[in-house]
Amino acid sequence: MKCYKNYLLLLILCLNLSPGWAQSTPENPVETDKLPLDELRTFTQVLHRIKNDYVEPVEDSKLLEDAIRGMLAGLDPHSAYLDKDEYKALQAGTSGEFGGLGIEISTENNLIKVIAPIDDTPAKRAGIQSGDLIIRIDDKPTKDLSLNEAIKLMRGEPGSTITLTIVRDSEEQPFDVTITRAIIEVKSVKSRMLDDHFGYIRITQFQSRTAERLLRHISRLRNKSEGELKGLVLDLRDNPGGVLSAAVAVSDAFLKKGLIVYTEGRVADSDMRFNTTPTDILKGRPMVVLVNGGSASASEIVAGALQDHQRAVIMGSKTFGKGSVQTIQPINNGTALKLTTARYYTPSGRSIQAEGIEPDVLLEKFTLAKDSSPENRPVFEADLKGHLEHEETIDKSDNKQEGSASSYDDYPLYEALNLLKGLYILQKDI
Repeated sequence: MKCYKNYLLLLILCLNLSPGWAQSTPENPVETDKLPLDELRTFTQVLHRIKNDYVEPVEDSKLLEDAIRGMLAGLDPHSAYLDKDEYKALQAGTSGEFGGLGIEISTENNLIKVIAPIDDTPAKRAGIQSGDLIIRIDDKPTKDLSLNEAIKLMRGEPGSTITLTIVRDSEEQPFDVTITRAIIEVKSVKSRMLDDHFGYIRITQFQSRTAERLLRHISRLRNKSEGELKGLVLDLRDNPGGVLSAAVAVSDAFLKKGLIVYTEGRVADSDMRFNTTPTDILKGRPMVVLVNGGSASASEIVAGALQDHQRAVIMGSKTFGKGSVQTIQPINNGTALKLTTARYYTPSGRSIQAEGIEPDVLLEKFTLAKDSSPENRPVFEADLKGHLEHEETIDKSDNKQEGSASSYDDYPLYEALNLLKGLYILQKDI
């Protein structure tokens, strides 16, 4: 009983000494000035029982850290306590190089859900898709596993393998995917010419230098099109987000005036507004932005801003709907707190959270089977009796780049290019 009283006294002292606890002011009101004594007694009783009765002895530091993790995990899927290793991994991820599979995850119904695989990573090459549910990691069930615990299990030495058991809507049964871990070096911006002076830029993740790289790629596209870039497809599909400042800077590159995004939270510091500078790098040329269910957070900020300002046509499928702001707050000894502190709103006042961005042009999700049966395969000129034989030619174009694919192999991109051409013709005739 003495131990129980000591724990209760310690908790009360800590709460009383905590800055801002039960200090109600007009600027920062709190709901009550009273300590939750009944709940504190319950907590200390549980702590006391574990210390005395659990089958094995447990260090106080572990119990308290686990209590902190549970407290944050109960708030929302994105708030978390970060130990030293987790904090370092988070910092590495935003800088563009880290170890692991190359996959952005969240939690749904106490299971691990894939927001999006990152381009040119082991997860993407293994065929992991947005919306996949990971139910096992190396035979360990993910039910009720925290996000940080799942991340720890999936990270490991480069060259080592991991097996994920996946549940996918299009598959009747769960299936295993074995992936070899690697050092993930994310190239956040890629570009190429499509055809006839129309450019394509893909942003795979928003990092601290993404906007700077975007400007360089647009300059290259303009040079390749002999100074005349008629329009641009901006591909944000399966982009899980990233740094807020990068999303603001990317949006700003295409807008001349007005609001880009604003945030609102309980604390005054959480209320922020981001406005444009008077520069549109494309000088009003038409844009189409491709999105899907794997476009989240920073991607939704860009799509929402360009849509509200009628600067681009948003095409694809509804986005993920992560419209909350996480603030990283260092605590001590190299640890940190990742805490949801605000919500994002588009310039017109739409909340992104749990709503996502509805595209202007909706494209149903489907794929063309590579091994089509004869009765389902389309008929081509080469199938016709007596067709003229193909004459070999040399491709003199500079359009093919590493990792690029023809727009004709990518149905949404093909549709985006057709729409872009139409927008250019209409703009030219006005």
